[in-house]
Amino acid sequence: MGIMDQDGWIAGQRAAFRGAVARFDRTAPVVILTHNDADGLAAAALLARASLRTYLATRVRILGRGESAWSEAIGDELRKQAVGGLIVTDLGVQPGPIRPGTPTVVIDHHVPFGAPRDATVISGHGRTPTPTSSLLAFWCARALADVDDLLWIAALGIIGDLGDRAAFAELAVARRRHGATVLREATSLINAPRRTAVGDAQPALDLLMRATGPEDITSGQQPETALLVRARAEVKAAFADGKRAAPKFSGPVALIRVHSPCQIHPLLAQRWRMQLKKHIVIAANTGYRPGWVHFSVRSATGANLIDFLRENAPPSADESYGGGHEQASGGALPVETWNAFVEGLGFGPEARVGQ
Repeated sequence: MGIMDQDGWIAGQRAAFRGAVARFDRTAPVVILTHNDADGLAAAALLARASLRTYLATRVRILGRGESAWSEAIGDELRKQAVGGLIVTDLGVQPGPIRPGTPTVVIDHHVPFGAPRDATVISGHGRTPTPTSSLLAFWCARALADVDDLLWIAALGIIGDLGDRAAFAELAVARRRHGATVLREATSLINAPRRTAVGDAQPALDLLMRATGPEDITSGQQPETALLVRARAEVKAAFADGKRAAPKFSGPVALIRVHSPCQIHPLLAQRWRMQLKKHIVIAANTGYRPGWVHFSVRSATGANLIDFLRENAPPSADESYGGGHEQASGGALPVETWNAFVEGLGFGPEARVGQ
């Protein structure tokens, strides 16, 4: 796609966002629902800081383990609040309203599972390269205010999902301004809290809401930085322990099973992906949330992992199963459903939980 076509598409998305925000009720806060990784936190921080520059009150709600923006629990929570407008970012795209009657914008880059009713959808899915939620949020935020000084926040989100060599002009500008090393270090710190046993990403968001640059995050001058450093050390130790687990095989599928309160299964799936290049790798964690098995799926084979999971979905799988990207998927299943899932893949008792 040419530069002019890309610029035109971005301008169209920005206009759609501006039009949606114009329908917000300014007498009540904008609520931003976001994912707890670097991309989601960066997107939320960009949108919130841009909104505040236009004197539009905002409240950010980070969704953690086991939570879905389209769940009944989140719907009930929102109905008890005054909400002038709703922005949902980095949490997928699914059908159905989240808070009926409330102007809603969904900003996302994952494979969509349907179109939510009465919502404006800003989606990067299908673009080449696919812009992250944070980059989409940066483009949208420019419809509200001058946010050029916040470009580094978008860069952290891009690096968190795609690495620091992703082919986006905005990332190249951020690298020139701040240097790749400090951007990588800041991303690592922002990503760390959500992977801990507690999984509280609020300190990371607080820092993104206040920092003037990535140097603010890495310098150690802010109180949250010490929390992020400890979180990273906790996850590093858990990951080192998880690397001792040996894979089990059923045809083209390799299964690595661990029991940890830390979110190390995506890290393990990525590690084994490079060692088992002819397999679809599933890293499963039975200790992340009681009664559930959380798992990440990666592969170096080029297989479409969304299709793989859909083809092998157990009957009772819901919106917690099979989301994400064609090359980075996963989900969560109750123990009984997990056992049916691995049995369907051809694994024996060694893969079932409680056996």
